[in-house]
Amino acid sequence: MPRMNNRIFAKAVQVISSDGQNLGVMPTPQALQMASDAGLDLVEINANNATPIVKIMDYGKFKYEQKKRASEARKNQKTIEMKEVWVKPFIEENDLNIKMKKVFEFLSSGNKVKIAVMTRGSKKVLARGKDAVPELFARIMEIIGERGTLESKSKPDERTKSIIVAPAK
Repeated sequence: MPRMNNRIFAKAVQVISSDGQNLGVMPTPQALQMASDAGLDLVEINANNATPIVKIMDYGKFKYEQKKRASEARKNQKTIEMKEVWVKPFIEENDLNIKMKKVFEFLSSGNKVKIAVMTRGSKKVLARGKDAVPELFARIMEIIGERGTLESKSKPDERTKSIIVAPAK
């Protein structure tokens, strides 16, 4: 909360009028008198300068407008959720198509999708093929096509392999 009126302790201040005009440097009591004559508050805007910058304004109205602007910004903000779909490394084509329908549903509603691969018993995956997971991801990206874009991949040393797909713009 900025300092205002009698809480401004500097001897001289740079004054800006209520309409934004620079009135120059003047003693603080004179600036306070100008603000009280106008029926407004003297609010410290920047205290870091050698002579603090103050503005003559209606502080209550200023706070109200700030609050209103912040609420409007929150209202217009769109939140993007991260949805998650799990697949197995050796998933059958039909099962993959069902999972892809869900992925398309998430992408069409504007959410990002994390597609993670369940690898239980790493020896089984290694025995059936080391390239199973990268091939699966290539197949998934081929199915997704232009509906989504690959945003990131998991690191090779991570236990759970995953990709994150964002909706196409």
